[in-house]
Amino acid sequence: MNDISESTKAILLLTAPLITGRKAEGVKTLTLKEYNTLARSLHAQGCQPQDLLGARADAILSALPPAFDPARLQALLNRGFLLGQALNEWQRRAIWVVSRADRTYPKRLKARLRDQAPPILYGCGERALLDEGGLAVVGSRKITETLKDYAEQLGALAASAKMPIVSGAARGIDSSAMAGALHNGGDVIGVMADSLGKAALAKENRQALLDGRLVLISAYDPSAGFNVGNAMQRNKAIYALADAGLVVTADFNKGGTWTGAIEQLKRMNLVPVFVCNGAEAGQGNAALIDRGGIAWPEPKTSQELSAAVAQAAAAHSSVPRCEQLGLEVGEEPTAYTALQADSERAPNEAQVVEESRSPADRLMDAASEIILELLESPTQADELAATLRVSKTQVNTWLKQMLENRQIKKLSKPVRYARAKDGD
Repeated sequence: MNDISESTKAILLLTAPLITGRKAEGVKTLTLKEYNTLARSLHAQGCQPQDLLGARADAILSALPPAFDPARLQALLNRGFLLGQALNEWQRRAIWVVSRADRTYPKRLKARLRDQAPPILYGCGERALLDEGGLAVVGSRKITETLKDYAEQLGALAASAKMPIVSGAARGIDSSAMAGALHNGGDVIGVMADSLGKAALAKENRQALLDGRLVLISAYDPSAGFNVGNAMQRNKAIYALADAGLVVTADFNKGGTWTGAIEQLKRMNLVPVFVCNGAEAGQGNAALIDRGGIAWPEPKTSQELSAAVAQAAAAHSSVPRCEQLGLEVGEEPTAYTALQADSERAPNEAQVVEESRSPADRLMDAASEIILELLESPTQADELAATLRVSKTQVNTWLKQMLENRQIKKLSKPVRYARAKDGD
């Protein structure tokens, strides 16, 4: 495993649960939003995360904005023994760790996701694959044998074109496409929402990891279990690591595949998004094409596949640039020649506007996405209202709809809301 930088150790202590047993250690770590705010504050003081582990720590903490409780931060930073246990466990599983403060952090994630890039990435396998691009293949978990065979053949075709497959490593379309590529000598990037520690030791992954044809990464603790919110959040990274996306099959107006694709077409617009439109395609696929997705041309040869992806990527209107982010202290600009362009073109309006949905539905989608980001830990309705600067009545209306959609769950004593987990 790679050596851990001092800044990465500090970021782990502040943001990671450091699960060393069946349950996470009972301390409230910083959310992504909180960490970004802290990083900005450190940068304003001319400091880096590693400085929180040194002699100046008390002075730095006392100079932070009032929103931060120095005692809470100090309690997190004092988890050194727990971090040592976690590092030993990860090393036994050949899991490496990088942070946004490291030069080795994937360039595509930093350039494209900016302040939404995970502060910490855990991984195993060949890290160089993370900057090679490829085709992001996503789809439903529950699929027919026909769709399973289709996804495997797609992976095999990508392997013949020497085009990496980027996917979420979930059952169904994801794992089928990944298997098709690996079984045919291709390269694969798996972006996992849970259970990285188990995957690192799985027999079916062993040879590909040793051969340098597979890399598995996660923004979540290697021992973390499945969480709906985490699964949806990792969609950003799947698209960000690719040259183009392909939705094989998606449910209409629900599920992680639909949500991730809509996020790309409406807001993030990181890469062109292809959508299968064959006999097995359902209502969700047709709706995605209506919202700006590109009908998949069904290439039959490796040359046709390479041409389809290259042409779509070249025509895509949003060209990401790698810039130094002020909030990411300790980082430096990185060369990103694979995605450079002479000029930045305007966004494709057809990929931003949803003409067939009502403004109320589009507002609900946006509110749900933001609320899910805020629910990294159980939160009361009045806290959400204060953060969003809207009335509690409005927040309760949104929460009621999200409960009906099974996106969140309601806790009692006191009443709080949390992201729904599988089976809730």
